[in-house]
Amino acid sequence: MQHKDDSIIIREFTAQELPLFLSLFENPNVTQFLPNKSHEEYVEMFQKALSDYQEQSFSRWGIFNAQDNDFVGMCVVRALVDHPEQTEIGYVLGENYWGKGVATKVCKALVDYCLSLPDHRDIVAVTDLDNVGSQKVLAKNGFNRIENLVREDEEVAYFIFQKN
Repeated sequence: MQHKDDSIIIREFTAQELPLFLSLFENPNVTQFLPNKSHEEYVEMFQKALSDYQEQSFSRWGIFNAQDNDFVGMCVVRALVDHPEQTEIGYVLGENYWGKGVATKVCKALVDYCLSLPDHRDIVAVTDLDNVGSQKVLAKNGFNRIENLVREDEEVAYFIFQKN
């Protein structure tokens, strides 16, 4: 995925950017609504992203500030674990980029990317039940909340994109 506008660039990570990627998950405010993962699991996640670039259209990408190339966060497009026939989008932003409209732009770019793919699967997103900020971003981008998704150890808010 490649996306660039006046404020953000979404692109593949380079192997040298592992420390940037890991730094995102060191802030407890950033990870409060994410599943608990170890340092090693984040390293594996990054390595999988690098290998995914060669093999498929789903992966994780870096988000960077278009003005100064500052690292903003990461985003993902993948098959939803619970319903592999659906395409899940997600994003994690550094705290210094919260409340500035960046998540809304990232969400729109991810939806546009998914709509450009040939398979036209349902586009979905899940959030922690208490992550009101992300839920507002999804609603702004044409997602409707449906029944909560219940997993083995958690319940998450479940959203589906309403195509026009």
